[in-house]
Amino acid sequence: MSSSHLPRVAFQGEHGAFSEEAAVKLLGPEIHLVPRRTFETLFSSLDEGLAEFLVVPVENTLIGAIQPAVDLLDKSSLGIVGEVAIPIRQLLIGCPGAVFGEIVAVESHPAALAQCERFLAAHPQIERIETEDTAGSVARIVEGRDRTRAAIAGRRAAELYGGSILRENLEDGSQNYTRFLLLSEQDSWMGFGSNNLRLKN
Repeated sequence: MSSSHLPRVAFQGEHGAFSEEAAVKLLGPEIHLVPRRTFETLFSSLDEGLAEFLVVPVENTLIGAIQPAVDLLDKSSLGIVGEVAIPIRQLLIGCPGAVFGEIVAVESHPAALAQCERFLAAHPQIERIETEDTAGSVARIVEGRDRTRAAIAGRRAAELYGGSILRENLEDGSQNYTRFLLLSEQDSWMGFGSNNLRLKN
């Protein structure tokens, strides 16, 4: 199938994000992935003609609802045509040559930081910096070459951008899963709302 006929799937974040992994699990590798910076721009992707599908994270077993996404979902007329829950393994990723003892700041999406509360509490000297997404944080860290800064993200992002893995399994519990919904204009599961979330803390 030519690239011009591949299904276009928008997700929040940069290439290497967990949402991108969810998109591939839902629809397979033969798709055209469309990164979107924020949840707001993600939900406008169909109206702008950029994609036929959206992949949206709605709930995590450790922290509950991904509220910004759920709020937009509740206001949306899009239908839910699929879902998947994927395991989330958070890594501390620095630029090449970085060592853990030199890290003074870590950046990531607020949901990822919240999943790693125990690790961050055990290292109060490390400043937390909230950003738009996990994979984008890795890209900035690697490009910036600042050995005192790191990002929290998944292995997909570390491999894609050439980051150095400093610590693994930062999440507060091993049963760390995020549920993603596949949305389109197809009329399916309409009326889904935040009260219907299935994964609980």
